[in-house]
Amino acid sequence: MFLHGTSRVNEQGHLEIGGVDVVELAKTYGTPLYIYDVALIRARARAFKEAFRRHGVRAQVAYASKAFSSIAMVQLAAEEGLSLDVVSGGELYTALAAGFPPERIHFHGNNKSWGELAMALEHGIGCIVADNFYELELIENLAESSGRTVPILLRVTPGVEAHTHDYILTGQEDSKFGFDLHNGQADEAFRRVRASAAFQLLGVHCHIGSQIFETAGFVLAAQKVFAKLAEWNKAHGFVPAVVNLGGGFGIRYTEEDDPIPVEAYVDCIVEEVKKQAAACGLPLPEIWIEPGRSLVGDAGTTIYTIGSRKEVPNVRTYIAVDGGMSDNIRPALYGAKYEAVLANRMFGERTEIVSIAGKCCESGDMLIWDIALPEAKPGDYLAVFCTGAYGYSMANNYNRLPRPAVVFVENGEAQLVVKRETYEDLIQYDLPLKTKVKK
Repeated sequence: MFLHGTSRVNEQGHLEIGGVDVVELAKTYGTPLYIYDVALIRARARAFKEAFRRHGVRAQVAYASKAFSSIAMVQLAAEEGLSLDVVSGGELYTALAAGFPPERIHFHGNNKSWGELAMALEHGIGCIVADNFYELELIENLAESSGRTVPILLRVTPGVEAHTHDYILTGQEDSKFGFDLHNGQADEAFRRVRASAAFQLLGVHCHIGSQIFETAGFVLAAQKVFAKLAEWNKAHGFVPAVVNLGGGFGIRYTEEDDPIPVEAYVDCIVEEVKKQAAACGLPLPEIWIEPGRSLVGDAGTTIYTIGSRKEVPNVRTYIAVDGGMSDNIRPALYGAKYEAVLANRMFGERTEIVSIAGKCCESGDMLIWDIALPEAKPGDYLAVFCTGAYGYSMANNYNRLPRPAVVFVENGEAQLVVKRETYEDLIQYDLPLKTKVKK
């Protein structure tokens, strides 16, 4: 059994995270319940920053808040000196409400609205990552009407796709994101931006994939990006201040996964950027990266209460929990795999193979297929590991299930950072049918 961060088994045979008994947390806050190991998040943030510091280069480590955004999480990122990526007006509003320094906010997204961009300009955020020509027009119009010059990065698609241990070289024209490096789009975007006083072009951004366990994809992306930067420098004298190579750094979900240390990604990226900049005769730009899952993914654990059991002779045994695709849609959406334990019986012998079903009215609402556990009984607590990224962020109210609470644990203390939704919350925006007046 692999335990992440500060997780351990205490003397009562219970799972403990951050020095707090998970069983007591479940009893206090109810289930389903998201628990975050704050010490692990801090350790990851510091590992990324320290890796850049060792190289003595200018850098920004921006937390990709789409992985998990809340006021407390944004404040934690600020405490650790991170920058912040947002991809919507809601994430930007959350960041501003949390008091996050706007100059360290970067705004992503492939369809930013006029209102979202206006909010970004009004608050003077540090950078907008421009994704398409329509967006450039919106930014230019807003900038001209407000008298501002807007710092931007151009998002480019370098023709490199990476996932887990694999990377693929493609033309990558078939993507909803960014300006393609190979079909002339990036060149046209560069010309438009350079011709307008509305923009301050800082450099370029690319993102090659997610859950990446190797560094070759980042090397190839850097090579392709700098080849284009060299062209722009030679033809137009452009010197990039920033190169952003994105995120996608992998974590361990199950024993099949074998991620590399965060320092290995940073070492590779810095070395390749230095190499490419020197080869192109360019000064070393500031290097930006965007970890999300790798900061919060394995710091999160979801606790459920076990309910019903269904045995299908000679086929399988289903164990149902009080959550499911409403709080973790990734298994249904992506076929994501997880490991789990009975949090209240950690010393129990794993005597049966069961499949963990959610309570949503969908046959596809399965959290884990075929996992070995002690004989599960109603009222036991199931802890599913590594749910800190895209669990709460993608949670929903299907079947009118209230979204779970979120608790941060650190140094033996627990703090409720997101309240559990109530049934009253579910209907707060519903309006009754207008009653027709009888004649």
